[in-house]
Parts: sequence; structure tokens; C-alpha cells
Amino acid sequence: MAEQKKGRISRVAGPVVTAEGISPRMYDVVLVGQLMLMGEVIKLVGNKTVIQVYEDTSGIKPGEEVVDTASPLQVELGPGLLSSVYDGVQRPLPVLRDEQGDFVSRGITAPGLARTKKWKFTPTVKKGDEVRGGMIVGEVPEGNIIHKVLLPPDAKGRVKAISEGEFAVEDAVGELDSGVAIRLMQKWAVRHPRPYVDKLLPDIPLVTGQRVLDMLFPLAKGGTAAIPGGFGTGKTVTSQQLSKWSDAQIVVYVGCGERGNEMTEVLTTFPELEDPKTGKPLMGRTVLIANTSNMPVAAREASVYTGITIAEYYRDMGYDVSLMADSTSRWAEAMREISSRLEEMPGEEGYPAYLAARLSEFYERCGRVKTLAGPTGSISVIGAVSPSGGDFSEPVTQNTLRIVKVFWALDSKLRERRHFPAINWLTSYSLYSPILEDWYKKNVAEDWNAVRLWAMETLQKEAELQEIVQLVGSDALPEEQRLTLEVARMIREFFLQQSAYHSVDTYSPLKRQYEYMTAIRRFSEHAKKAISLEVPLEKIATLPCRADLGKLKFEDTIDRDLTTVLATMEKQFAKLGA
Repeated sequence: MAEQKKGRISRVAGPVVTAEGISPRMYDVVLVGQLMLMGEVIKLVGNKTVIQVYEDTSGIKPGEEVVDTASPLQVELGPGLLSSVYDGVQRPLPVLRDEQGDFVSRGITAPGLARTKKWKFTPTVKKGDEVRGGMIVGEVPEGNIIHKVLLPPDAKGRVKAISEGEFAVEDAVGELDSGVAIRLMQKWAVRHPRPYVDKLLPDIPLVTGQRVLDMLFPLAKGGTAAIPGGFGTGKTVTSQQLSKWSDAQIVVYVGCGERGNEMTEVLTTFPELEDPKTGKPLMGRTVLIANTSNMPVAAREASVYTGITIAEYYRDMGYDVSLMADSTSRWAEAMREISSRLEEMPGEEGYPAYLAARLSEFYERCGRVKTLAGPTGSISVIGAVSPSGGDFSEPVTQNTLRIVKVFWALDSKLRERRHFPAINWLTSYSLYSPILEDWYKKNVAEDWNAVRLWAMETLQKEAELQEIVQLVGSDALPEEQRLTLEVARMIREFFLQQSAYHSVDTYSPLKRQYEYMTAIRRFSEHAKKAISLEVPLEKIATLPCRADLGKLKFEDTIDRDLTTVLATMEKQFAKLGA
């Protein structure tokens, strides 16, 4: 470890402190004042060092001591991450609460991983094996998964010794002939992406079980999505649904600058959620990073880097990880506040000129990759955006939209109509649909894309017809156009609406989604034929099979029920001559 240098505070401006007498590197961690508050070097000007402090600086004054630790902000990576709740700089909040109560004093810290807990380690390499950086050398059961112990990326050599048994994270479980000790834990600087061999094409979908997302606006594994949401639009429930049902093995949830009551809801509901894949608590494959809006802005700025580094660690084991960043707007606001204290030239709406670059750096760290260990792993990032007043033209939303490939637009008008998930099908989009088309053809149905395009076209036609309806009323429309409105209504109410709290409707497999939309399309085709034979639309709309289609999403035996409904539909339309 490098020698620690000491200096003195010369200026304090909120969370930004200027020190003299130390000569650190950029992004070194510094301990400030008598309370030894953790900070990070963000600017070097001559012999002056500008530090952003991760805690409240009240009472800190010029002349107090500053210590340079000579190392950047790092996170501890190893068994024990899952089920943990951290703040933005990986301090375990439950541990601090046990020590201090609900109100934690400044300057208090604790290691990210418990030092006393023993883990059962089973090696996957033996003495004499040649190993290289990033390789898997053993396994440890952790939460709902098998934690794969990785060599640090810069280590290599032959295994000189390795042991099986129970070890703490700091214990040496083996040694290389190069003298490097093999431990369950490693440290990594959060601002540096972890290495990989190759980035792969995002051509496998992240299956969420949410019909509006999977059918209309799919996200690929290793993809990026933005989900803007105002108060009450269902952002938190949508995040929970993605955490619970998406086919990612690991979930990292970063609550970055959200209101305390929203973060409290997450912290109280997540531990109670059941993992549907294993029946165990969902927290057994989840890491929570809680950084509320009343916490210091500097730690908020660091929290997303902490989250993405932990996600990269599990990706390197070959797991599919989904990262929820809620919300990147609050992260950008933290950058704006720090930038203004540094007296930097502001960009649009006061945000720093490097806002777009920082957002790009963050989203660029996701992707589906070939890892150093050999297997494929992925990080899919869903960044929630909280535009002020629902204004999507503000800089954070616009810069995010330039980067991400999927946009799930939560709509307050849909919320008012009690339509959930409140994702607007006219303003949302996914650029992964063409890439994923072949996967859906091979794994679900040949005409998946045709069914999807038919649904999108019907909803688009409905939007165009609604403008005429508002002027002259629906009765003035021809029967064919009134039928389009009726079918679009069925798609909206039967297919797009989905209850997160219903035991069956909460999750819809891809095959079920395809069959359900195909059934609605079959109804539309029969209805068109009936209209051409001058059967009144009112008669078609009151057919019992239409109501049966609506109830279908709540039935757990959809295969049998769908066959029955389709057979009944054929008979009822046959009676109408169609």
C-alpha cells in the first residue's frame, strides 16, 4: 500500500473541500477533518486539491487535517454481496444501524463484506493447473445462486496450493507460483470498467413476462432502456416486476436520489418478495444500493458506479444481470450541484457540459460479453428518468434517449384511467426488435413479428381515428373503422393491461402472449368478414366469445381454455354467416 500523505483544509464550500499539502492522483480517496469523512479528489489546481466529500461537512473548518489514502474509491467484491443493502459508497446500512441505531453519525464506516462469516469453498482447479486473470477457481453457495470465485484480472501463473473448506473473505484459500494469494474477496476501483474478451451482438431478449414490454417493446440481454415516470405512474411496481420476473439471475437495484418514502417502500417490499424461480426470498439474488435525496450529493454521484461495478462482477461469473438505476435524473442533479460549486462553465439548464459523456460512460458499461473466464454474461441497464414536470425535452431525458435503444414512456393520463402498466404504446419504442426477430421465429413462432406489427398498426389506426371521433363522434364512422376502434380497445384492455397483483396475470410467458394476441387477431378477421356481410357491429361486440377472450388472461390453463374459446368463436361467427 502506498504511503499516506497529510495536508490541511484551506477552503470549505458545502460538500466541496479544498486542501493543500498533499499531491494525490485524480479520484484518490481522501479522509477529511477530525471526523475522517470520506471524500474523493475531483480536481487538481497547482498545489491545491479539490475534494468532494461523501458526507455532510457541517462544522468542518480550514486548518483541519486531510489524509490521502493513495487509492481510488473501491468496492469489495466477493460472497456476501447478495441480500445486502448498501449506501452509495458500499457501507452496509443494516450493520451501521446495529452499531448506531436509525440515525448514523458522520465518519462512521464498516467494510462492505462481513469479515467473520465463513463460506464453504469448493475449488474447481487443482495444484499445478495454469490459470490466468478472471478465471473461475472455485465455487461458494450464496443466496439463490452459486458464487463463482474469480482470480483478479491481473493475476496469472500456476496453482501452487489450494484448499477446500470454510473460509472468511480475507482468508487465503490458495496461492499461485507467482506469489499471488487466492482469496474469496477482491477490490475494484468503481470508475474503471472490468475487462472482458469481446462484446457480443444483443440478439437474445430479456424476457420480462410483461406483455406490453415483451410483445411491443422488447429489451435485449445486455441492452439499455430508459423508463421515465412521474409520481404514481407505476415506476416502482414496474421495477419490481422486472426484478422479480425477468430471466436475469442477478438484480442490482440502485435507488439514486429518490424520495425517502419511495426508497423505504423498496427496502420494505423487496425482502418480502418471493423469487418465483426458486421459491426463496427475492433478496437472495438482489443487491440494494440506497441513496435517498436527503443524503449528501457526492455519494449519490458515486452510487451508480458502485452499482455497475457490482453488476460487472456477477457478469464476469457468466450470469445475466439486470441493473435498475432509479433515477439517473437525480444522479445528473448531483453532478450539476458539484459542478456549480467547482465554478465550472454550465451547459444547458445548468447541467455540466460533460453530462452526455458521463451518461454515455455509464450506459456503455452494460452489454452481453464473452468474459475472461470463458462463458457469456450480460448486464441489462434500465435507467429510470424523472423529468421535472413530465417535460421530456429537458437535457437528461434527451441525452438518455440518444444513448439507449429502448424507451418505455410511462404516461400519467393512462394512470388516471387506471391502465397499468401505464406505458404509452404510441411514444414508446424499441430498436432491438429487428435484431431479435430471428430469435422469436426460432423459439416462439414463425409469425411473431407479423402478429406484433398487426397489433402496433391497429393501435396506430385507433389513435388517428380518435381525432375524428372527438370532432364528430364514433357513430359517424363507417362500420370498418368502428370495428378497428373495438379491436384496438380489446388489445388495450385484454392484452396490454396486466395486473402485477394477480397470481396468474402477473407473469405471461412468451408462448402465452403470442397465442393470446393471435386469438384477438382471429376475432378481428372473423369480425371483418361479418361486417362485409352487413352484420351490425353491436351484434359482433356482444358475442359471448369476446367476453371469454377478456377473461382468458386470468386463467392458468390457457392452452385448454384458448382451444375452447377459439372453437366457441368459430361457432358463434358461423351462426352470423361469417
